[in-house]
Amino acid sequence: MGRVYTIAVAVFCAIGSFLFGYDSGIISSVITFSEFKNFVNNPGNYDSLSGAVVSTFTGGCFFGCAAAGWVNDRFGRRLTVQLGALIALWGCAMQTGANNFACMLTGRIIAGLAIGILSMTVPLYNTEIAPAKHRGFVVGLTQQMIGIGFIVANWVGYGCQFLQGSKQWRLPLGLQLAPALLLLIGAQFMPRSPRWLLEQGREEEAHAVVLKLHGGSPEHREAAGREFVEMREIIEAEKVVRARSIRDLWATRGMLRRTLVAVGVQVFGQFSGINVINYFGPSMYKALGLSPGQSLLVQGIYGAVGPITNFFFITLILDTVGRKKPLMFGAGSFVVTYSVLTAIVACFPPDQSTNLAAQRAGIAMIFMTSIFFSLSFGPVSWVLASEVFPTRTRSIGTSVATCSNWAFNVLFSQVSNLAINDISWRYYLVFICLNAFDFVVIALFFPETKGKTLEQMAAVFGDEVDPLDLRTHEKMDHHEMDAEKS
Repeated sequence: MGRVYTIAVAVFCAIGSFLFGYDSGIISSVITFSEFKNFVNNPGNYDSLSGAVVSTFTGGCFFGCAAAGWVNDRFGRRLTVQLGALIALWGCAMQTGANNFACMLTGRIIAGLAIGILSMTVPLYNTEIAPAKHRGFVVGLTQQMIGIGFIVANWVGYGCQFLQGSKQWRLPLGLQLAPALLLLIGAQFMPRSPRWLLEQGREEEAHAVVLKLHGGSPEHREAAGREFVEMREIIEAEKVVRARSIRDLWATRGMLRRTLVAVGVQVFGQFSGINVINYFGPSMYKALGLSPGQSLLVQGIYGAVGPITNFFFITLILDTVGRKKPLMFGAGSFVVTYSVLTAIVACFPPDQSTNLAAQRAGIAMIFMTSIFFSLSFGPVSWVLASEVFPTRTRSIGTSVATCSNWAFNVLFSQVSNLAINDISWRYYLVFICLNAFDFVVIALFFPETKGKTLEQMAAVFGDEVDPLDLRTHEKMDHHEMDAEKS
């Protein structure tokens, strides 16, 4: 029963990730709508302005994510989720009711702040409530719900293209209000993170949450007791050896390695180029020779491929195979798919060639990229970035790692549409080189963390001071002093 409860809570919290996927995905359809182009009313600069619609959102995500580290430590994970949902309501309402382009951009920035908060808080919260042997699945629900958000966004976008007037783009943007409101209200019934409660000195509440997450049977209660004791001792020891500061992320060799791994896996996820496809998929399909309507239809089908693959992966593979091997598989696969895509577009230019076989092969490579992403960086990047840090620095560390993701997201979202239009297939060469680099770095420097409790990561990363050992030594010292006094 405890496992079912934990998964149910994690799924509900991941509505924040659904918002992430929907808000990111719906704009790829909206910027192709004729009514939205009329609303912008600047055909000469539409490519750069549509890029601004995307990049202002991702810029807002960066700053929201940066602030969320402090907010999570100060107010807890649950209240931070509610704050993100509240800001999402504000931003989505501004986009839906925008009467000029400046209002639209402001709404995108505000919505970005909300998604930035949720993008790091959802995996952070799910990491701290998940049992070690199922943590890959529980935290992998983040990517699952992002993917479902993309599915819904793609099909809503496909349907709304047939509407007339401004509701063609206002309706799909306004639908975001429903999940944001549900998350705002429902998050009040989620348990607080037991590790955050322990940091605040609220041991009884933390113990009650751990018992609830494990279930009520005698063996589950015994396991909950052992986990609670380990949590408490590690967190108390961390208070002795660490302050809560961003400098802690590179204070020791072990912490620096944790930080580089967490930042690296998030940045390498962007190097996969998946968000270039997600944001500008219809534009890429048009470059392969499809009509706007066909592009949106293919994008809708494409959106379903990732979540189906991701669910299979997090359910059956991730907690068995681990983190490192899927990442290496993903990086190597992207080198292959982008190489084939580059060759197809270079040899059969869409504006010159009518080779349908080449067209289909190019679309197949885009679909394969999505499948390989869902078998590697998609779920693993969220799991690894949030599980490697100790409790005292987990919030700020996850914030920094996710900020790096958003920083590169901003870069790619701003330049990709222009690059695809201006240099065509040569742009894909960038991703071939980046993923070849990723493969080597992951193979040489990334550790394996599967099956480890969050408190056992010190051994994985070779911390100079093991908090558990320190706590044990402190107890021994106290016993020796008591013995001398007696």
